[in-house]
Amino acid sequence: MAYRLAGQGRPLVLLHGWATHGGFFAPQVAGLAGSFQVLAPDLPGHGATPAPRPTVTGQAEALRALLAALDLRGAVLVGWSMGAMVAWRALLDGMTDRVAALVVVDMSPRLCNGAGWPWGLRGAVQARGGQAARLLAADWVAFAPRIARRIFAAGTPRTDLRHWAEAEIAACDADAMAALWLDLLVQDFRADLSSLRLPMLVLRGALSQLYPAGTADWLVAALPQARQVTFAASGHAPHLEEPQRFNEIIAGFAAGLPP
Repeated sequence: MAYRLAGQGRPLVLLHGWATHGGFFAPQVAGLAGSFQVLAPDLPGHGATPAPRPTVTGQAEALRALLAALDLRGAVLVGWSMGAMVAWRALLDGMTDRVAALVVVDMSPRLCNGAGWPWGLRGAVQARGGQAARLLAADWVAFAPRIARRIFAAGTPRTDLRHWAEAEIAACDADAMAALWLDLLVQDFRADLSSLRLPMLVLRGALSQLYPAGTADWLVAALPQARQVTFAASGHAPHLEEPQRFNEIIAGFAAGLPP
């Protein structure tokens, strides 16, 4: 995998969301490299790490291989959106020996809503997954602005940030994103999360256009060692919308971990 690596100290591994790349963590690489060894990879299918049909499991395997190759231990994982699913998969498959803690940023353990489960992605219906994937593959560039708008709080004044995100998202491989979207829709971590006995921090944007507040509440109740922090002025991407506070929260959380 292509990756960005900067700084020294406890490893801080930043895992991006669907249709983005490690560069979406630029404020963290710049702001936290003085205290951490910051690693921001481009997960398979994104950025400078091409993959024709990426999957969450394949991304988790690639992450495990990267941490082993760099011999990183005691890492704090930060999983934003899809990155949280990649982190969960890697941890459940045995990467806990290299990880000290996990930060989940605005993500659900299951995207598709259904009977008894209202905490998935707003509008995500598994039955329409195939149709959505075909539309994404056919006209990805037309969907990129819509995806970028939903990342941020509605009406955000940061049009420069939104336009940058639109361009970066539009550059993704359409077929790879469509295939990965189908894979994301079948993921379901609800039954397994209670086995992850690591310190965890659940971060949510109060203005998220993707997930309701109850999603974070459910995660905190399901995870054995989790607490929640809300970013009042953020949507789905508090690390970009409130980067200084986000960095402070991450640094404070890591400071409370065993050395």
